[in-house]
Amino acid sequence: MDFGDTPSEAAFRAEAREWLAANAPAKGSPEAFDEMFTPNADTRQEQEMADRARAWQARLAADGWACLHWPTEYGGRGASTIESIIFEEEQGSYGVVMSIFMAALDMAAPTLVAWGTDEQKDRFLDPIRRGEMVFAQLFSEPNAGSDLAGLQTRAVRDGDEFVVNGQKVWNSYAHLADWGILLARTDLDVPKHQGLTYFFVRMDTEGLDPRPLRQITGGAEFNETFLDDVRIPIENVIGGVNNGWAVAQTTLNSERAAVGAQSSRVDVSALVDLARQKGQAGDPAVRQSLAEAWIRSEVLRYLGMSVYTALSKGTEIGPEASIMKILSGDHIRDTSQTAMELLGPEGMLNDDSWVWQMVGHFAHKIGGGTPEIQRNVIGERILGLPREPRADKGIPFRELKV
Repeated sequence: MDFGDTPSEAAFRAEAREWLAANAPAKGSPEAFDEMFTPNADTRQEQEMADRARAWQARLAADGWACLHWPTEYGGRGASTIESIIFEEEQGSYGVVMSIFMAALDMAAPTLVAWGTDEQKDRFLDPIRRGEMVFAQLFSEPNAGSDLAGLQTRAVRDGDEFVVNGQKVWNSYAHLADWGILLARTDLDVPKHQGLTYFFVRMDTEGLDPRPLRQITGGAEFNETFLDDVRIPIENVIGGVNNGWAVAQTTLNSERAAVGAQSSRVDVSALVDLARQKGQAGDPAVRQSLAEAWIRSEVLRYLGMSVYTALSKGTEIGPEASIMKILSGDHIRDTSQTAMELLGPEGMLNDDSWVWQMVGHFAHKIGGGTPEIQRNVIGERILGLPREPRADKGIPFRELKV
């Protein structure tokens, strides 16, 4: 089997390379934004990086390179799976990282396409494509993470608005975002999965307060977000009142695939170079670890192709995203662990990217749903195993002890 580029794919890759070479910031250049959250970054530096990311997304959109797999009716090219992956591969060689747009491009946009009204698609999709809207995900709560349907943030109808009160946590880039995707409880008298509603909310709305959380990596892209009498107009409901759990499944599946795709940033070739620098490339045990890292990266690359295929066909990403999510977390953990073993004591004394990946891999494993949750999804939705028993099934949320 030949996995090389076809002539048309090679031509597309050459076109992408030429455009990127002329437009993309080099790694380490003053225009680069691939290290947005470093241990020493302050709020001003984070905002500067975010502004560069917005400008880059706008340039991609202006020249027809943004959201390649989107249908042409939404501003994309209707590009093939392979073309989308080729561009991502080539873009990865530059000082660019698009994680600040993950909630917008990989969560909000697929959810809009699946559940939004025509008016909502017209209102949001093109600005998202052009980098004018950074989104944050406002789902998890201090007491509702893996059991997301147990969330307690309330949204009470008041005329043509909902008034929201509660607290969210682990909200990536919320302090830099323009909009949030919010899941809140709108009915206490039905079982917990049935009384949720999915909203878009402006992050500058009065009463909404994101507060960055400093992490073990030294960065602070996560936030806790407080909502105090936040008013959201009814036209910002996505998918209908009390239908939020179904809508959120689209977001969650897309999120798992996006988190899984982040493992592509783990540069296995850099790991090989490190082994050579340390004079250990000939060690049999090291060579085995290098081979395993390469195999993991290739498996994830082909799983990523299946995700792009679903998106390019306009179908929803399914539970296979959970497989990608689990493998991605393991890949980041195991690859960075190999790097730390090669670095030895030096690994405790510097702050290079391998150290950040090692201490930050917990976020990759937990973000988008813990491995335990992903295995439940795989067991129930792919393998057809019986669902785990639930003591709260069929009981109105108001009667649960939470």
